[in-house]
Amino acid sequence: MADYIYTMEIRLTPDQLKGVGLVQDVARAAGMNLYLTGGAIRDIISGFTIRDLDFTVQGNPLKLQKDLEKAGAKITAVEEDNRTIFISLPGNARAEISMARTERFEKTGKAPIVTPATIHDDLRRRDFTVNAMALSLNEGSRGLLLDPFNGVADIETKVIRILHNYSFLEDPSRLIRATRFAARFHWMLEERTQARYDAAKEGKYIDHILRSSIGHEIAALAHEDDPLHVVKMLEKEGWLQILHDRWTVAKVDTNGITQLMKTRQQMVDLGYAPDAGPAVMYFLTGHFSDKEVSEIQKLIPRKDLVEAWRDIEDHAKELAKRLMGKEAATPSRTWQLLSSARPEMVLFLAVTAKQQSVEQKIKNYLTKWRQVQQKIPLPEMTELLITPQLPVYPKLANDVFLLLLDGKLRSRTETLKFLKPFAPPPPPPPPPPRRGRAAKAAAEVPVEAAASKPGPKGKKGKAATVVAPPAPAAVQPAKPSAKAQAKAPEKSKAAPPAHKPAKPAPKPAKKAAPKSASKKKKKK
Repeated sequence: MADYIYTMEIRLTPDQLKGVGLVQDVARAAGMNLYLTGGAIRDIISGFTIRDLDFTVQGNPLKLQKDLEKAGAKITAVEEDNRTIFISLPGNARAEISMARTERFEKTGKAPIVTPATIHDDLRRRDFTVNAMALSLNEGSRGLLLDPFNGVADIETKVIRILHNYSFLEDPSRLIRATRFAARFHWMLEERTQARYDAAKEGKYIDHILRSSIGHEIAALAHEDDPLHVVKMLEKEGWLQILHDRWTVAKVDTNGITQLMKTRQQMVDLGYAPDAGPAVMYFLTGHFSDKEVSEIQKLIPRKDLVEAWRDIEDHAKELAKRLMGKEAATPSRTWQLLSSARPEMVLFLAVTAKQQSVEQKIKNYLTKWRQVQQKIPLPEMTELLITPQLPVYPKLANDVFLLLLDGKLRSRTETLKFLKPFAPPPPPPPPPPRRGRAAKAAAEVPVEAAASKPGPKGKKGKAATVVAPPAPAAVQPAKPSAKAQAKAPEKSKAAPPAHKPAKPAPKPAKKAAPKSASKKKKKK
């Protein structure tokens, strides 16, 4: 059985994962069962970018608004008819929480009659099998995947399949959605779905689309990875003019949006997560009149997207003005200014800047100045015991980087000279080990002296070393050879008794042994 909780945790961004925990805690405190549903599950399993989080609760989510705001979420829009709230979680993670419900369509072109229901009934009312899945976030069944229409199999085979034959008739906006998904994922419509799609298109079901559905489809374009390709497919099928009667690909600033998506990917690779939605809408309507732009903005339900779109030019102009002033007079100041600015503004200004100096500074910020960070001597800092465990390490590393950026530290030697005063003192040596009296006495006794014992005195008063233990009484010990007798005095000199230090033998004693040995040889 697949571990979907583990898959969710490794696929979501850190901000999205924190958002899941936040919503989960709020729903649990309110006694509501909570599920992660729809596109979030589809994208987690398929591996595509997870744009936003879709939650479904068995209860009324409108009651959670105050608790969500206390927990740090921001309410951006509310749909009371469907009992759905749109929120912005900490870290700008987008999410929506909707009530588990059934929808009964009495007539095409009219809003459905909504009634509360279980999560299983809620999955049956959805558009496509790949969106009709839910992951339980409840304490007793956490990690359980509900997939009544085998959406996982359709993800694996890369097909888009409707749940029933009247899907496009009940909600004509699903025609636009099917085209958008096919363009985004490069998937095919399932054979029966394609037949129903063609019939709905021929029957002009799209004429009965709800105004609120148009707003949702427009807002969805803002978060596509390749919005230009999606818009082209919508125009090909005739759906782009449904979103706005004067909307064509010719109205799109194609060069601007192409450059925007390249710069966005560049920033993502550097670790930033800019919300490109407002900038995408700016370029998708690049050749619209102000009146036409205003008409589109009124259709979008998410007011945070609309406000960011309206203010994007003013905020970009303000940032450009600061980049041309004293606040960005040096590379280090420019770096600090752009680092503190919103990533969305840096992204938009990188594409729309008219001043060459502003454009060059942003370009350096995203490319050239990143290479300067590699000049920070991290191994040498470790040798100086300047490690991340020190409280001053982040500030010190940043100070070194800024000095390198301004050219005030030109070499590794200068950098190390700057760092040495901040190095902590080396740790004190460990105390010597304690030893008792017996250990001290044993250490004073030489090893060879303890192993050898003095034997009986030999000829001429010389002590002979006992080499082997005495033989039994029945066996007479062999007489030592002359060579052995000659070596015996030397061993006794090397190993004197432990209790009394050995005195050096007089010089005549060294010559005595060889003479006696030579006499014995002559006798033999």
